[in-house]
Amino acid sequence: MPSAEIETMLTLPAALAALRAAGEETRLRILSLLAQGELSVTDLTDILGQSQPRISRHLKLLVEAGLVERHREGAWAFFRLADRDPAAALLRPMLDALDADDATAAGDRQRLAAVRAARAEAAQAYFARLAPDWDRLRSLHAPADEVEAAIVAALGDAPIRALVDLGTGTGRMLGLLAPRAGRAVGLDASHAMLSVARANLEKAGVRGVELRQGDIHAPPVESNAFDLVIIHQVLHYLDDPARALREAARLVAPGGRLLVVDFAPHDLEFLRADHAHRRLGFSREQVAHWLAEAGLDCPLHRDLAPPRAGGDALTVSLWVGRDRRRINDMPFRTHDREVA
Repeated sequence: MPSAEIETMLTLPAALAALRAAGEETRLRILSLLAQGELSVTDLTDILGQSQPRISRHLKLLVEAGLVERHREGAWAFFRLADRDPAAALLRPMLDALDADDATAAGDRQRLAAVRAARAEAAQAYFARLAPDWDRLRSLHAPADEVEAAIVAALGDAPIRALVDLGTGTGRMLGLLAPRAGRAVGLDASHAMLSVARANLEKAGVRGVELRQGDIHAPPVESNAFDLVIIHQVLHYLDDPARALREAARLVAPGGRLLVVDFAPHDLEFLRADHAHRRLGFSREQVAHWLAEAGLDCPLHRDLAPPRAGGDALTVSLWVGRDRRRINDMPFRTHDREVA
């Protein structure tokens, strides 16, 4: 993933604070580990073999210096390298200069690999419990690779400065599109699903993604900040999908896009009874109307037929909404940088 662009110059006091924060062995080891992806306090205590209070104190200093970002996920807190603070300009060259063969750093990486393996094992166990139901559902609609190919075709090759995936679930959309983005954020209400997404992205080698816990009806991210917002197979779980689309549209930057993927109307009541589907699909006109109410045009709609005909089949629908404002109507924010 491309590194963040930083325009704001670093003041001398801020530079000194950042250097002091990084200039301690444990904190430098923490920074080196976070360069590999976000970690929790528990992860860091397991890797570094130090107490939770001590690790928390080090993290507090790093956050205050602008080198590390913290976000909550229910009762958990996760930390990642800051990429939108001027202090980050000092950080990357320093970490890149560290000797990869250093014995301490190599031991940390070994223990990091063990933590990631435990995550992957937990994710695999979670899916093993759900697999029978998921396999049945997947058999009812077009294969995932066909749907993903349609998504890539619908989006084209336009650059993606910043994307947010609302209801990211397993993180599949992030795995597909985050490598094309300067910044990628995944939001989900479920800590369990975020754990699965984190494990899947690590396994796929996708780094730099921000995973956050939050409500799709009140997403804890910036307005007018993303040139691509994704709602993939989420609307049918919601009591108020129109409200979710309005909230999603609020996040779209001028000229940006909102991608919606869901089912066309169907009458499979078992999905409502057994799988918590609140809505049995959406018509082309219904979603286009909601997009229009949210201030988006709908230049593209596509249906993907199920693998077989019959009453127990599902059609997957794609909608692309585009923001009506011109890109130069207001600044576009990415990595805290304003672009005219």
